Amino acid sequence: MKLVKQWALGLVLGMMALGAAAATVDVGGVKMEDATDVRGAKLVLNGAGIRYKAVFKVYAAGLYLGKKSATPEEVLATPGVKRMQITMLRDIDSNELGKLFTRGVQDNAPKTEMSKLVPGLIKMGQLFADQKKLLAGDVFTIDWVPGTGAVISVKGVPQGEPYKEQEFFNALMRIWLGPEPADWKLKDALLGKGL
Repeated sequence: MKLVKQWALGLVLGMMALGAAAATVDVGGVKMEDATDVRGAKLVLNGAGIRYKAVFKVYAAGLYLGKKSATPEEVLATPGVKRMQITMLRDIDSNELGKLFTRGVQDNAPKTEMSKLVPGLIKMGQLFADQKKLLAGDVFTIDWVPGTGAVISVKGVPQGEPYKEQEFFNALMRIWLGPEPADWKLKDALLGKGL
């Protein structure tokens, strides 16, 4: 009887360990939670992947939504809180990253929206310039919070005032999910193809 109890306890502990292990996804050595809480909203990891520039790994990205979405249109139309989480995999000059993001917005935003996006892009460019350098392991997030706006945080600290316009947040999401994404494999990964 004692042996059966020990075996059952071992089985329960083993299942708990498996459950805990299943709570994260390894993306290029970065552990991403398969669920997170953003300002009281429960979000699930829609997808995650690595941004490559040539053969170099630049960052790991994870997209968190209130419910799984398989297309860019669904992601942008899904109501509620959303998060893009980026963990640097190499040191990079923040100003350079800001320029890449601006270019990504320009490549993917509808031309009719570009004039409205310019003030936000200038503000975002300054935010990255103020950071000087992002180091491997540094994390930044872009959150959409209805009623508040888009909040960009670096190392857990919100940077400046929120961007009130949802069009600006959607323009940022198109960097990864638009018709000319930063990385096609990353786009597929963020849309859950591979998780």
